[in-house]
Amino acid sequence: MPVKVLPKVVVATSLATTLVVSGCAGAGSFGGDGDGTTITVAIVSNSQMSDAISLAPEFEAENPGINLKFVSLSENEARAKITASVATGGGEFDVVMISNFETPQWAENGWLTNLSEYADATPGYDEDDFIPTLKESLSYEGSMYSVPFYGESSFLMYRKDLMEQAGIDMPAEPTWQQVADAAAALDSPGLSGICLRGKPGWGEVLAPLNTVINAFGGRWYDENWNAQLNSPEVREAVQFYVDTVREHGQAGAATSGFSECGTQLSQGNTAMWYDATSAVSVLEDPSSSNVVGQIGYAKAPSAAKGDNGWLYSWALGIPQTSEAPDEAWKFVSWMTSKEYLNKVGNELGWERVPPGSRLSTYEIPEYAEASAAYGQLTLDSIDSADPNDPTVDPVPYTGVQFLTIPEFQDLGTRVSQQISAAIAGQISVDDALDQAQQYAEVVGKTYQEDQG
Repeated sequence: MPVKVLPKVVVATSLATTLVVSGCAGAGSFGGDGDGTTITVAIVSNSQMSDAISLAPEFEAENPGINLKFVSLSENEARAKITASVATGGGEFDVVMISNFETPQWAENGWLTNLSEYADATPGYDEDDFIPTLKESLSYEGSMYSVPFYGESSFLMYRKDLMEQAGIDMPAEPTWQQVADAAAALDSPGLSGICLRGKPGWGEVLAPLNTVINAFGGRWYDENWNAQLNSPEVREAVQFYVDTVREHGQAGAATSGFSECGTQLSQGNTAMWYDATSAVSVLEDPSSSNVVGQIGYAKAPSAAKGDNGWLYSWALGIPQTSEAPDEAWKFVSWMTSKEYLNKVGNELGWERVPPGSRLSTYEIPEYAEASAAYGQLTLDSIDSADPNDPTVDPVPYTGVQFLTIPEFQDLGTRVSQQISAAIAGQISVDDALDQAQQYAEVVGKTYQEDQG
């Protein structure tokens, strides 16, 4: 493996320099009234986070001097507004929901509070209980600068009953060709063969697509930062992805993200879905799913390369600009604690426990029973994900489904727009990748200049 190039210190990404945050008008909020300290929490709106908001009054009851105000945002909106606020020192938020993409870079820039110092001083918090690969990905120079609310890799989810009816045997470690063949066989009126993300965004369509590129032997850059997005391997991977979702995927694929595909599978409208392991919280919840107990799970599909599952975490960090870091930590430690996971299981149902953060979660008898179909596979997939060696050929960057460089927020978004346009049938894959290659070359040249 080549020596990895450390991320550049960027005072503000293009998002941050063009987007001004002023109170996040229109975002949902909760609490924030009464005497005491108000902690403003920027959070991504999905089912697990909604559960946290519903349980938050219990935290306030236990901590009468702290009032919580939630700003709940869609994934793409959250990335933009949180990045803009933290990068420019806006100070709107005391707690931010970020990922293992932002954490090490923002820690290097001095934008985040060292949470290992807080964790060490909090009895029973047990930082070493976090899954090792996840803990490392949220650390900088040996300390954690955000802590995981949940962690995930990626795997294939499929309807066992439909597979059996069609006489298809889905192996535990499928290839992408086997998945495409099954999608073609199962595709029928009223039922798509597969659901795949097509929505623009570096954290939307590029998340699954990058693992397909890795599987097919592609990469974004060679060891010398020469862009490779028009290479034969990348072209084959992207053409495969686009053809599969256009021919056998869901309607409106170019605007489908994680939530849309989750709805498709949980409501019985698609036969397969390749996406985040955290999707089980929706698929196995009787209150939100019509297919509970009918879903099978398999490893992220392979091609030229295996072990293609991504590594990701929605985690909580405290910006250096927070004027109440001690109170912010009380909430952060509550929402990421062993006790919280048990609270969700006991009060809301074990299938709704945020997965993939703590090793001890998988030792809880009730959770082990509820997650029998997917728990061990989730843990194994997270544990085997290797951001330091994501591709067949060597690369100068780290990251499986993203590149851990500051420019990727903008670069990835631009490239994703091209891919989404190809999925929509507006342009060809070749044209999309030719434009994407030009975007990538601009970024690559800056790193070549630094090396030179």
